[in-house]
Amino acid sequence: MEMNYLAILVAALSSFLVGFIWYNPKVFGTIWMNEIGMTEEKAKQGNMAKIFGLTFVFALIFAFMIPTITIHQIGAMQLAGGNANDEALIAFLQVHGEKFRSFHHGALHGFIAGLFLALPIVATNALFEQKSWKYILVTAGYWVVVMTVMGAIICGWK
Repeated sequence: MEMNYLAILVAALSSFLVGFIWYNPKVFGTIWMNEIGMTEEKAKQGNMAKIFGLTFVFALIFAFMIPTITIHQIGAMQLAGGNANDEALIAFLQVHGEKFRSFHHGALHGFIAGLFLALPIVATNALFEQKSWKYILVTAGYWVVVMTVMGAIICGWK
């Protein structure tokens, strides 16, 4: 099973689109800024090339992991030790083929992963940082949506 590098690239870029909408002042941006004590002036002082450049690198790294969460055939390949000629793998693929390779199935797995991976990580850090529940819900919510979108793109785009 080959990686769809274009889907991974688009999935990584989708995190920017979700962030543009999610953190818009008319959506959750104002709440988020208030919860972290950010001002417009302080935000403008950041090195945007560094922030967005590294954000893209991290999104790309993240997107490379999503196929293992959303595509069952990759799990079967892993069970076969990566051996594409493994008889059990071949039998599995003959029976199941591209079953469950859809946008909605990927979105479901992305959502579940966001709920059970991103939310606990964000919430744990936020609790120790003594952040509010508003902060936790806005930040974790962003990651749940991003993982849902990434899962849909990567699983559904064959």
